[in-house]
Amino acid sequence: MPEREQPAPATKSQHDSPSGAQFATAASVFALLADPTRLHVLWALAQGESDVTGLAERTGAARTAVSQHLAKLRLAGLVQPRREGRRAVYSLTDGHLRRLVVEALSRADHQVTGEPWHA
Repeated sequence: MPEREQPAPATKSQHDSPSGAQFATAASVFALLADPTRLHVLWALAQGESDVTGLAERTGAARTAVSQHLAKLRLAGLVQPRREGRRAVYSLTDGHLRRLVVEALSRADHQVTGEPWHA
């Protein structure tokens, strides 16, 4: 009879209270997500890489506004550009941010539509 695989032990950081620096950093991420256009840009990037023109089309925002939002997001380390010829193609820096954006919008969907909450 094969042994049942035991789950990996939780890391220390999963049980310790976050530090003041961690709370401050998380709050700054939430502050960046508080702008609807910026959140829309992040949601679009959660679907896949894009350049400024593509993001402007997807969000309905002016190209200059999208560029300014991307600059703030890049400085905060939330998006990263890569060169493709003369254009910059942007992507999210990590899966944590992708999940945060998707979850925030999923929660908003429940509030807007009145769909029942999940446990």
